[in-house]
Amino acid sequence: MLCLSLLIVLHEGGHFGFAKLFKVRVEKFFMFFDYKFHLFSTRDSWFTRLFPRFKNNETEYGIGWIPLGGYVKIAGMVDESLDTEQLKQPAKPDEFRSQKVWKRFLIMVGGVLMNLLTAFVIYSGIMLANGEDRIKTSTITQGFAFNQEAEALGFRDGDILLRFDDEDVYLRNSYAIPLQDLCRSKKVVVNRNGQEVTIVMPEDGMNLIDVAYMQPPFMTPIAPALVKSVVEDTPAERAGMKEGCRLLAIDGCPIEYWNDYDSLYVRRMDVLGMKDCSRADSLRMRQMVLVFQNPGAEAPDTVSLKLDENYLLGVTRAMPDYELEHIDYNLLTCVPAGIRYGWGMLVDYVDQFRYVATPQGAKEVGSFIAIGNLFPNTWDWLRFWMLTAFISIALAVMNILPIPGLDGGHVMMLLYEAITGREPSEKVMVWFEYIGMGIIIALMLLAFGNDIRRFIL
Repeated sequence: MLCLSLLIVLHEGGHFGFAKLFKVRVEKFFMFFDYKFHLFSTRDSWFTRLFPRFKNNETEYGIGWIPLGGYVKIAGMVDESLDTEQLKQPAKPDEFRSQKVWKRFLIMVGGVLMNLLTAFVIYSGIMLANGEDRIKTSTITQGFAFNQEAEALGFRDGDILLRFDDEDVYLRNSYAIPLQDLCRSKKVVVNRNGQEVTIVMPEDGMNLIDVAYMQPPFMTPIAPALVKSVVEDTPAERAGMKEGCRLLAIDGCPIEYWNDYDSLYVRRMDVLGMKDCSRADSLRMRQMVLVFQNPGAEAPDTVSLKLDENYLLGVTRAMPDYELEHIDYNLLTCVPAGIRYGWGMLVDYVDQFRYVATPQGAKEVGSFIAIGNLFPNTWDWLRFWMLTAFISIALAVMNILPIPGLDGGHVMMLLYEAITGREPSEKVMVWFEYIGMGIIIALMLLAFGNDIRRFIL
């Protein structure tokens, strides 16, 4: 709620700021939607008694009760409120419709610009406060393990990633493989037994969603099966596993690397995915005989345990040996570093939009419930600001889409006016808003439906 509230106010503040800059009257500025009633308004009688100067203020500020966005109501503009009464009166100088096209254009893109600026500022602040950690994949000397699809392209277990096209490969944040860069690459250069080998990737690239959902993963660093930490109230904790313990065997199968564990996990998932998988089979798949040895223990422990509802053990994995590169930034260098990082996130997010129309992509659409699930259960300032910056970029991209009712839809109409020299009629604008609201409602239903489906499953 803090993240969304902050970003909504800043987004609408972008529209508000440009409107005020061009002396356009703003009638309402609301965080959240106030259909039929509101939670707070500067026009409430109790508030005007306390602060009389707000009584005659041209702008009403308030908080609605539907936390799905916010809005500014600009005089002389057909928006989601569908208020056309004022358009029947002669245009006034302080109305939106009286402004030149370029001024109206800036008012409409003001929210998107503010979201992008917010993301760049946050990323710059993170670079200044925390610096940047990254791992160059060429320093992961154990190499990587690959699945069958990767091996079909020419990868081999033990290959060390060097370059995607001509760019060095780095692991950042959660140290996950940059799959988006992989899928866009024309060639991948690896170190195989001391020799550089070039692997030619598919000419049309790879489908990011297909690669992201592969089990076992397309590629993972080869790492000994050592536990970095144990999550509270999980099967691993109840079994007595400690930080630094080593997995030795599962159900009688020896385990040396985490990749061995992943292979066994995938077999369980394959059984669960079969149409004739019964409830008994499902429960049986949760049972596991685990052999592990905690640090300092004289002998290994053999424990029969039950995985959680997501068939997870409850541990984080120790990374293989690598060279962690930490970069510190000062007031001068943090800004270009933050902009560069934010721009990369923007390009990646835009690139992912081509998958939205695919069946798997449509399943990944989520509402504010999905956004909430991105945040950790315990407060983490770094995680909060990283997610807020990313969501700010997502809001910017979503709002600039040429969908009626969104900022991008209004921009599209302004471009039409700029090219043809004719302003769309009031009837066209109203129907444009109706169509937009229909599309937005359909997307919201899809998003909520996906969230409910994920919750049930």
